[in-house]
Amino acid sequence: MVEVTVTPQSSLADRPVQIRVRGLSPSQLVTLRAWLKDEQGECFQSRAFFRADGAGEVDPGLHAALGGSYSGVWPMGLFWFLQPDTLFRRLVKRDVAGSPFRVRLEVFDGLCLGADPREQPLASCEAERWYVGPGVQRVPIREGRVRGALFLPP
Repeated sequence: MVEVTVTPQSSLADRPVQIRVRGLSPSQLVTLRAWLKDEQGECFQSRAFFRADGAGEVDPGLHAALGGSYSGVWPMGLFWFLQPDTLFRRLVKRDVAGSPFRVRLEVFDGLCLGADPREQPLASCEAERWYVGPGVQRVPIREGRVRGALFLPP
């Protein structure tokens, strides 16, 4: 049974996570896809192609991506190379304290180039990426023409 995990499942956006796929056949070619919808409903996604090792596992921190949104060993590549489905959109988090980005990770058999709705992933999981840690206080700043926010630790 194929399983994809992200550890830790919930983390701050600037912290690394470990993605692992287990239960594949040795040398199986798979596509790892990450996607999310931003606060306006815009979809951002990335994908990378991997060949499973002899134990039937894929770890983007150890194994090189063979192509897709990037190639080579990039442990956080699926997060760093997220691209919008609509041109000229930027991934921006407006409500930094209220909710995380929920990034969906999926594993597909073989090379998966498009988002064919009929194609079912072998496995999937979700990662939460927060922009403000627990207990951090946000103080709006309005002084003359200066606008901003001060984030105070607990």
